[in-house]
Amino acid sequence: MPEYAEVALRALFSFIVLFTCARVLGKKQISQLTFFDYVVGIVIGDMAAQLAIDTSMKIVNASIGLVVYTLLSVIIAYGAIKSFKFRDLVESSPSILIKDGKIMEKGLFKHKMTYDDLMNGLREKDAFIIDEVEMAIMETNGQISVMKKPEYQALTPKDIGLRMKDNHAPSLIIIDGTLLENRIKSLGYTKDWLHSEIKKKGAKDFKDVFLAQIDSNGNVYVDLYNDAEETKKDKEE
Repeated sequence: MPEYAEVALRALFSFIVLFTCARVLGKKQISQLTFFDYVVGIVIGDMAAQLAIDTSMKIVNASIGLVVYTLLSVIIAYGAIKSFKFRDLVESSPSILIKDGKIMEKGLFKHKMTYDDLMNGLREKDAFIIDEVEMAIMETNGQISVMKKPEYQALTPKDIGLRMKDNHAPSLIIIDGTLLENRIKSLGYTKDWLHSEIKKKGAKDFKDVFLAQIDSNGNVYVDLYNDAEETKKDKEE
């Protein structure tokens, strides 16, 4: 077999194995990864790359390495879920960096953080003055969570005695020209009402609508297949 064909087949096999391992490990967001997760991901990716292009490496050996790393990661993740002590061992625990406006130097030293690192994390949370911070915590994923003192927190409707109507998340009601009738009924609207609403946006029929969404106040957002018609309608309004 030509070498290029072998590399292509190994790359295909490596891709399948890596995809399977990724599915087994779950769907954590990048921002949720601990340092350990990050390092394991790099190692698994490197193994998959070696499996794809290093023709001197036996496929079985590389596959065993990938499977072992994946299984160990799953076991550790399962152990962290079941045992607080084990989770503290493998993932560490959140550390207090600021308490009552006072910097906890031991917390900074523990995480090898400088004053600039701390201030950068605070600014990302719109906290520019340390004295305004009630508490700042270094999470296990490296993010800094900030709680400001009550007098510096933004007002909410509840703080000033306002009662707000309950809101539901915006719902898609038309997708690619197809009306989701069950969803419309569950939201308490009728097909005829929706038809009149999309006509206001320039659509003659549901099939003219690429995407339509409705919010908790009954406002309908419509995106037409023919954007020129939609733009013309907006200008007329």
